[in-house]
Amino acid sequence: MAIVAAYTVPHPPLAVPQVGRGREEGIASTLAAFRQVGREILELAPDTLVISSPHAPLYRDYLQVSSGKGARGSFARFGAPRPAYEVAYDEPFAKALDRACREEGLDGGTAGRQTAELDHGVMVPLHFIQEAYGEAAPAPDFPTVVRIGLSGLTPLEHYRMGMLVQRVAAELGRRTVYVASGDCSHKLAEDGPYGFSPQGPEFEEALEGWLARADFLGLLTCDPDLAERAAECGLRSFQMMAGALDRTAVEGEVLSHEGPFGVGYLVSRFTPQGEEGADASRAFDVELPRAQALLDLKAREEEGLLCSLARASMTAYVREGRRIEPGEALPGLLERKGGDAEEREGLAALLAAPAACFVSLKRHGELRGCIGTLAPARADLAHEICANAISAATADPRFPRVRPSELPELALDVDVLSRPEHCELGDLDPARYGVIVSTGDGRRGVLLPDLAGVDTVEEQVDIACRKAGIYDGETFSVERFTVERHL
Repeated sequence: MAIVAAYTVPHPPLAVPQVGRGREEGIASTLAAFRQVGREILELAPDTLVISSPHAPLYRDYLQVSSGKGARGSFARFGAPRPAYEVAYDEPFAKALDRACREEGLDGGTAGRQTAELDHGVMVPLHFIQEAYGEAAPAPDFPTVVRIGLSGLTPLEHYRMGMLVQRVAAELGRRTVYVASGDCSHKLAEDGPYGFSPQGPEFEEALEGWLARADFLGLLTCDPDLAERAAECGLRSFQMMAGALDRTAVEGEVLSHEGPFGVGYLVSRFTPQGEEGADASRAFDVELPRAQALLDLKAREEEGLLCSLARASMTAYVREGRRIEPGEALPGLLERKGGDAEEREGLAALLAAPAACFVSLKRHGELRGCIGTLAPARADLAHEICANAISAATADPRFPRVRPSELPELALDVDVLSRPEHCELGDLDPARYGVIVSTGDGRRGVLLPDLAGVDTVEEQVDIACRKAGIYDGETFSVERFTVERHL
């Protein structure tokens, strides 16, 4: 068996005593679990440690494997230049993984800017593993390392990288332990460094269940909006680890889980229970698209009238190049989506009045297009929705045009805007109000309210200014608006 064990671990630098200086006593359960992991890896005596880290070099569209002979690092930027850490890379493994990515058409490998400096996502677990091997670590029998960064690619692509780790380990005859580094939610307490979000504890509970049950399909289908609002950093690392156990019966166990500083720290272990690659029921590269298709179908069935109208307009244009009139689709949609007679009358009245709106497209939880208007540009909201849905699919400069094959996978939101009103920065609330920033020369940036990851007025205004090309020191005016969000 190539993958002899796998672990998820957090990476708080304060876990290292030279950094924590006593604060590490607040995560005693995590430290005990770290040391247990170190002892177990020592006993397993692997040839290679594969470590995926959110703080290794990261690209939006590429999974980078670190290359070269090795790397070193310390916690100097955390105030502790000693101890220092040094590892030797498994160069044949990294080269074989690069080759496997090319053969399988996966956007990953050893290309891109390389760094010989270890990141703290690697060094924190390394500290406890090396501690188990002895104070003079790296000991002569210490395993070589393969370091892999994360990316903005899909969960399936991270899982596929894990599958290639499994394949290369088997081809090279390496006894391999996979260590998936990543913290959980960073929003578990108001007095924590990132504040509190109700999605923080929700994400923690779901994640612990998935890992305890080795429910890798749950891990892969985690709602991206939930993960983003929870401000986690380990999910993609854990999804990649799951791929390294592809088609293998495993037993999962959570060794510790705590969050006393407002950040979730979870340590778990996965032990193969049968022959590697022999359990077809755990072929999650096959199961994930099926599960995602069911989730997409359920979302379409549950979407409201305005989103269904946007979908009808977008679909007709992408497939046939035809712009529909709202009257073609609305009678049937009102019958199916409008509820009782009173509700149908209210929706019909809403669609008949002029209003500005934004239409947003998401594919498997990731933004795929968003176009809107700040003031009514057409006779009524129904025409506004139809036009903006087409633009979101075909004219958002950040994305290529939506392909017909993508249509079944797209989820839609329609935000109906109130009339903007001038305000001061102190009148803003990113959870309640959208913002418009503008200059006298015509530059303007817009940001909708209640966006995942935008928690302060400063963040909201900064993003809007960057979208407008407004730089520090420039004068700009501010308007706010509310939205009625239709899902």
